[in-house]
Amino acid sequence: MPLAEDKITSRYSISAYNPGEIIVNQTAYRESLILSPQTIHCPWPVLSVDELNESNLQLVLDMNPHVVLLGTGEQQIFPDSRIVALFGQRGIGLEVMDNGALCRTFNILVAEDREVVAAIIQN
Repeated sequence: MPLAEDKITSRYSISAYNPGEIIVNQTAYRESLILSPQTIHCPWPVLSVDELNESNLQLVLDMNPHVVLLGTGEQQIFPDSRIVALFGQRGIGLEVMDNGALCRTFNILVAEDREVVAAIIQN
């Protein structure tokens, strides 16, 4: 599904989404990744919400965004409360959603010039 890009001037934005595939700047990614308007880290070695821990989220936490969008694949799956607490303790908002919703939301927040990081699990 192509996503409209109105006046997005960041280095990275999501141009399309298909189940199991996210297209960033016309490059298809089928692996889990971490994405901000300025950086992309792929692969991110997380295949399921159950694998999330402080160690594999450290890169996201170190980026110190205002909000993190956690994409959990084709279905919204909430992480363990300890994972939610990691973000809350640092004053970072955490929004959990399926990957399609994440793609739409990421571009909106980027267009609003928000400090956002997307942690996207592709399973």
